[in-house]
Amino acid sequence: MRVPILKQGDYLIAPIQSALSDADFLRMQNELVDQVGKLRSRGVIVDVTALDVMDSFATRTLRSTALMTRLRGAETVIVGVQPEVAFSMVQLGLTLRMEDVETALDLDEGLAFLDRQTKG
Repeated sequence: MRVPILKQGDYLIAPIQSALSDADFLRMQNELVDQVGKLRSRGVIVDVTALDVMDSFATRTLRSTALMTRLRGAETVIVGVQPEVAFSMVQLGLTLRMEDVETALDLDEGLAFLDRQTKG
């Protein structure tokens, strides 16, 4: 399933609307990194609200996406991690390495974070 990438001002928003295969995660990663350069985006939000599971591949891919977009000049924020998903991730030892990846409760908080980071 393809993840839509929406442009809102200087930011890109990628709302993941259903479970993705590993190939879908990689496709999203490639498209985001490419679009950051093409659209000169200053920030990226990946909304995982609809996900009820985050496995190790998804977690690693989101972390590496954030690092890649940072190298391209954009901050990335992961928003919408559900309580059950957060609990499972911690129990399984899966982390987004908070020093590498910013997280926010929801889209509004993610946008506010990017505003502070990019316009500050």
